[in-house]
Amino acid sequence: MSEYDLIIVGAGPAGLTGALYAGRSMLRTVLLEKGIPGGELLNTELIEDYPGFESVKGFELAEKMAAHALKFGAELVTDGVVSVAKGADGRFLATTESGAQYRAPVVLLTAGGTPTKLGVPGEIEYAGKGVSYCAVCDGHFFRGEVLGVVGGGDAAAEEADFLTRYASKVYLIHRRDELRASRIIQRRLFENAKIEVVWDTVVESIEGTADALAHLALRNVKTGAASALPVGGVFIFVGFRPNTGIVQGHVEHDEGGYLITDEVMMTSIPGLYAAGDVRAQLTRQVTTAVGDATTAVIAATRYLAEWKER
Repeated sequence: MSEYDLIIVGAGPAGLTGALYAGRSMLRTVLLEKGIPGGELLNTELIEDYPGFESVKGFELAEKMAAHALKFGAELVTDGVVSVAKGADGRFLATTESGAQYRAPVVLLTAGGTPTKLGVPGEIEYAGKGVSYCAVCDGHFFRGEVLGVVGGGDAAAEEADFLTRYASKVYLIHRRDELRASRIIQRRLFENAKIEVVWDTVVESIEGTADALAHLALRNVKTGAASALPVGGVFIFVGFRPNTGIVQGHVEHDEGGYLITDEVMMTSIPGLYAAGDVRAQLTRQVTTAVGDATTAVIAATRYLAEWKER
């Protein structure tokens, strides 16, 4: 079992910022991440709203953030965390997929989240064969195809617009008669001649051959009319579930499972901080994730000093 001052779970923008500030504060820190550092940055082609970078590729910003964080001494371990539990001695125990265990008085949870699935027949069967949850990751596989996008929020509208770079036609399928996306994103979507919105409609099933997706079975929620929409692929953006289930014991959260924190990012469990996409807040952007983590680690440094004096 390895002992640290701080365990950071997740190496997206929040986790990397946390590691940067922890290193500068001379905290012995381990950053646990199951994949490549960067989080959702790796699923975003261009970042155009991060101060100092008018336009930067997501993976490039991720690389810069990771290099900057590790420069100050944080230890990066590639291993997914399966549980975080607070012991009777006040220390947290983080257990990973490999069975390794890490212990520290303070944990910063920045584990991001997982896309919500539609839960319809064919979704699992055609995962990787036409069903995707990341346009930037998979869009280039569908050059010249007709594509479907399911959802009505910012993510669905933005990704539908992005996919027109590759697709010959994009259908945005939404169960209501108006989008939830912001006005500026909607305007861009409606001005794109390659996009057609299919209103008041849900996907009943995803169907095709043994090797490839062929069409979406649709149903109009107002008329009940059924139809088939031939597509070469479908991209699903109907929600996001925060990866907060790894925390053992009760921790306050909202209806969506996002952790509720105080003004310094501490959760209802003393010593457990949350930042970025796992935290209940108005918006989830790279800038807010970075700000959350900055506040959390500065506060955690003070908490740790007081804890050591007990």
